[in-house]
Amino acid sequence: MLSRLSIQNYALIDSLDIHFDKGLNILTGETGAGKSIIMGGLSLILGQRIESRYFFNQEKKCIIEGYFDVSGYQLEAFFEEQDLDYDGETIMRREISVDGKSRAFVNDTPVTLNVLKMLAEKLIDIHSQHATLQLNTESFQLFTLDSIAQNQPLRLQYVAAYRTYKTTVERLNTLKANAKQAGTEADYQQFLFDELANAKLEPGEQEQLEIEQQQLEHAEEIKRNLFGAAHVLQEQEINAVVLLKEALSQLQQAERHMPSLSAQVERLQSAFIEIKDLGTEIGRIEQDITLDEERLATISERLDLLYTLQQKHRVDNVEGLVALREELGRKLAALSSDDEEIVRLEVEVSRLKAEMLTLADQLSASRRAVIPHVQDEVSAVLRTVGMPNSQLYIVLDLFEEESVRASGRDRIEFRFTANKGQDPQPVGKVASGGELSRLMLAIKSLIAKTSALPTIIFDEIDTGISGEVALKVGEIMERLADHMQVIAITHLPQIASKGNTHFKVYKIESVDKTATTITQLAQPERIQEIAEMLSGTNPGEAAVQHAAELLGK
Repeated sequence: MLSRLSIQNYALIDSLDIHFDKGLNILTGETGAGKSIIMGGLSLILGQRIESRYFFNQEKKCIIEGYFDVSGYQLEAFFEEQDLDYDGETIMRREISVDGKSRAFVNDTPVTLNVLKMLAEKLIDIHSQHATLQLNTESFQLFTLDSIAQNQPLRLQYVAAYRTYKTTVERLNTLKANAKQAGTEADYQQFLFDELANAKLEPGEQEQLEIEQQQLEHAEEIKRNLFGAAHVLQEQEINAVVLLKEALSQLQQAERHMPSLSAQVERLQSAFIEIKDLGTEIGRIEQDITLDEERLATISERLDLLYTLQQKHRVDNVEGLVALREELGRKLAALSSDDEEIVRLEVEVSRLKAEMLTLADQLSASRRAVIPHVQDEVSAVLRTVGMPNSQLYIVLDLFEEESVRASGRDRIEFRFTANKGQDPQPVGKVASGGELSRLMLAIKSLIAKTSALPTIIFDEIDTGISGEVALKVGEIMERLADHMQVIAITHLPQIASKGNTHFKVYKIESVDKTATTITQLAQPERIQEIAEMLSGTNPGEAAVQHAAELLGK
């Protein structure tokens, strides 16, 4: 249940700290006092998106915290699945900075809004005057039957089977489409693959061939330059080797009288040996250089092939051609394996469809079984709230197998009549606002008996009712509070009188600010508040006495 709500710097709220009771909590206050602002703040920690960045103090961030007693609601698995620390008192927090950026936390662990919303759905059900629109939705109508029939495990099993089936069907259809497209292109792809395979491509060969081509095309020039270098080093009459030898002899003579020259002698001797070896090696290389016209023609032909293939396939090198060859090979190999996979998937789809339809039929049977109970119970509640001739009819039909959906095979419609002799029609076409509010209350009170939700909030659902009917609605909320925490925002004294705890929301005006605040009313203050709800400001003795009677005093 929601044990505490703290709102800091939100809209007209500077700071509020509300401690709720586990039973029926009542919030009252004049129109515009700020009750909807409190609900707006609560909705933010329930995962709703920010619609306004209006803060009480525009220079401070907004912080909203909700303290929930989650012990006994088997939420440990959810916390583990979301990698959250489980605590019997769980704190959900939302922070909104002045630039509009938002952060959410559960027990001080950052979470996404989606996680916040999923957790909130397990903790609170908010029923506002606009929630009656849900009555017309198929999702809510099926949810009603599933809640009463306690179909949650079966529905989860069905949804898992449905998703597996749809995923497999999608995979099969994709595979068939790809196979069909690939089949039309297979001959051309085979031609391309054969062309690349016959080329016997090797990574790196282009660079090596280009170097060898360069050498063969300039063989005469290379040979002439090598011969010249070798001649200068050791072949001509006065060459580098002879000169180095003479310089070494002179330096060795000087060393006899100056031993410190030994290092220079050693270096010159090394240079002499190196130059002599280098001259010999260059001469040998020059002798090996030949002009091989046949080899040059072979290399040019090979490079022409490589260049042509690269241009054709729009790649920059042989490696790109090799990658394309391998990709074509995989596609061609996949064509034969795809046929086998299609056959296997067709068998799998048939099996999954049968499994899914079996679960769908079980879900339909379970829903159909509780329809009489739902109709009778709702009608009974409606009679107690001043609608003695009202009747809810639930029509459940089956879709064809091909039209099965994530919710099952059922087509559902809630039909309603409030008067004798009137044919039942879809609820949205025949019920007034007050009738819809009472119908929704009747359904929610029935759901609450089988729901594991800790808290339900009624946000001004008393539209269109008054008097004895309002008293009966209050009694229904009172009974609901025996099973769960109920928070009701109301303008009706009959409902307000049923609360275990009563809060008043009001505005405080200063010179330059208007602020919304809230206070928990003691018994004398409750009598005064309900008396004002009955007759306005400065209520008379009769209104005060009536208020005391409503409170049982």
